Amino acid sequence: MKPIIISADDYAQSSAIDDAIIRLIQKQRLSATSCLTLSPHWPQAAKLLTGDVRAKADIGLHLDFTQYGQSIKLPLPTLILRTFIRSLSKKKIEASINQQLDKFEEALGSQPDYVDGHQHVHQLPQIRDALIDILKKRYPNRLPWIRIAKPPIQDGIKGMIISMLGANTLANKARRAGFRCSSQLLGVYEFNGSTADYLRKLTDWFHYAQCSRHHQVHAFMCHPAIEEHSSDHIETDDMIYPARLREYEVFSSDQFARLLTQHQLYIARGNAL
Repeated sequence: MKPIIISADDYAQSSAIDDAIIRLIQKQRLSATSCLTLSPHWPQAAKLLTGDVRAKADIGLHLDFTQYGQSIKLPLPTLILRTFIRSLSKKKIEASINQQLDKFEEALGSQPDYVDGHQHVHQLPQIRDALIDILKKRYPNRLPWIRIAKPPIQDGIKGMIISMLGANTLANKARRAGFRCSSQLLGVYEFNGSTADYLRKLTDWFHYAQCSRHHQVHAFMCHPAIEEHSSDHIETDDMIYPARLREYEVFSSDQFARLLTQHQLYIARGNAL
């Protein structure tokens, strides 16, 4: 049996997402979720992360510079360009990272178990450097683990682009600084297709995880949500909401559990790294 970390992104974006993630954690289908602490919904969402939930899953920071940012909030293409030419204010980057960590600690009374990035922004130049330095200063006695967004080449052009944002550079820098890191990131796709299509992709990802080198522990990202009947509970601009519903259907199904068993995988937390 090999471990796989299964993490759900975008916690605190909406109650439809939060409810799905909590249900899947309670059902032991997830081992981690990462939080958007700048979301106006965060204080309410944080209350659902009870001791029982935190005993079952790692709770991390979903570092954000594109959706709810205050000192820095940019469209992803602009953010990528600005970081690659290193034109962003270092002080503003540091202020935003510290603000998001502060909000996490204020709501939950502890540091994050791990850090990743909304749209993988934690890997970008300037941001990754500031992130590593800040985490080392704030949590010298218990460094959070870091999810590296390096999809396998089989995941196509989208996966290659994500990896090229700085996966190897972040992983090397983080490991040199003493951080534990996941190996590769599974779960990248175009958020299209049917439920059956997603099940086929899941089978391929699990096969890849099982066939990887023994020492590698992969992280799998997902974006589940339950169906809400009130438009007040979802964001009208959530373009991947239909995919979220399909993912929840799969993750809560008996088929999901059978796939794990067939591929000799077990859902693990970050301490498996």
